[in-house]
Amino acid sequence: MDIKETARLLRKGWLSLVAITLAAISLGATYTLVAQPQYVATTDLFVSVKTIEADSAGEVVQGSSAAQLKVKSYVQVVRSAAVLAPVIKELELRDSVAQLAARVSTETPQGTVLLNVSVSDRDPATAAKIANAIGTSAAKAVEQLEEVEGGAPSPVSIQTVQPASTPTTPSSPNLAASLAIATATGLLGGFGLLLLRDRLDTRVHGRGDLEAMTHSPLVGSIGFDENANERPLIVHDDPRSPRAESFRALRTNLQHLDPDNPDRTFVITSSVPSEGKTTTSANLAIAIAESGASVVLVDADLRRPRLAEMMGVEGAAGLTDALAGRAELTDLLQPWGNHRLSVLPAGTVPPNPSELLGSEGMKALIDELAAEFRYVIIDAPPLLPVTDAAVLSRFASGAILVASHRRVRKGQLREALSSLDRIGRTPLGIILTMLPQRGPEGYGYGAYSRYYGNESIPQAPHPDGGRRRGGGLDGPIAAPPPA
Repeated sequence: MDIKETARLLRKGWLSLVAITLAAISLGATYTLVAQPQYVATTDLFVSVKTIEADSAGEVVQGSSAAQLKVKSYVQVVRSAAVLAPVIKELELRDSVAQLAARVSTETPQGTVLLNVSVSDRDPATAAKIANAIGTSAAKAVEQLEEVEGGAPSPVSIQTVQPASTPTTPSSPNLAASLAIATATGLLGGFGLLLLRDRLDTRVHGRGDLEAMTHSPLVGSIGFDENANERPLIVHDDPRSPRAESFRALRTNLQHLDPDNPDRTFVITSSVPSEGKTTTSANLAIAIAESGASVVLVDADLRRPRLAEMMGVEGAAGLTDALAGRAELTDLLQPWGNHRLSVLPAGTVPPNPSELLGSEGMKALIDELAAEFRYVIIDAPPLLPVTDAAVLSRFASGAILVASHRRVRKGQLREALSSLDRIGRTPLGIILTMLPQRGPEGYGYGAYSRYYGNESIPQAPHPDGGRRRGGGLDGPIAAPPPA
């Protein structure tokens, strides 16, 4: 994981990380307050080895070296039953040898013959008594262990050079240490949970996920609007809103997508339903028409057509009638608004949508529309349920794939890309929809809002006084002048 990925995780989950860390700190503080205080008393023992003739300097050094070797083994001897059992009996302790040994720690400083014995206990006076008793018992135990045959005195002796004193402050719990450990644990654990959640989350979140799956450029970012069902045509209904401006930015990006290619026939599709492709198609067509270019919006979703209702046009006849030869294409095109925008509804839902959309008649129809209009926007079905969009993309400049934030799964998007790849097509671009307004993955509407202000833009009236019904319109709209 690089720095960029780490920063993305922190921006995305900083609130959870802070909450986990604060919870860990609270637990550490609670433990410190309720834990039983422990006191540690320490006694220092001196180990010496007397050689047979300790008169010369060399023999003294030899004895010192032997003591350093011996003291290492006594680290374990001090915690053995030979030393602790007499202490338990002498002080009438309730601990077993194992229990007492668990509260005794020993160490020897490097290069010395000192043996430090520490004892922890809830009572400071008891800790000191046990430590001093262990020192005395250790001296006796070593004397017995090192006894020389023939009754001669042991050459090894242990003497107390610093008896244990009664401690005045507890060694644990330590508030500062507990809070430091809790903070570190919370940060590491919280970041680990963020990483795990990110790895288990298969939803598409933003540009980073798209860049990891495809080389197709991100040509548009459309924010989420909870009122999109009530007013789907935001470019017309609220032309100065930040969301309407995002469709104009999409229009600009498409205009510069391939400036050397005069063909501007785009199939708008998605991986799965409910990703906003139809709303995107309609608003994009309106935004292009605002710029003065001629554009036709075609409803090629012959299974679940929605454009006629959304655009408020008659949907009884349309694309299927043109393909079946029941009507002329020019008679089926319906002008919309005050700009050069025409709508071709889906018409009657046929029993064989895939065959119709993949026919030579469909190819000829698209060629005819491309010859008459500067832009042809085709709203196609999703790629995963059916193959219609993939088939249509062969007759157009290419497909533009709509991917909804946190709704489409990465596996679904990969499969959609694969379905286009299997016919030799690569998406011309990706449109990321339903982005939040704020947060690390947000579209960032704040700048637009400050630029335009909070003024309300009235909706342009219907030429005949008509009003919306069921998300559509009674007839063509006299669209307002572009912002």
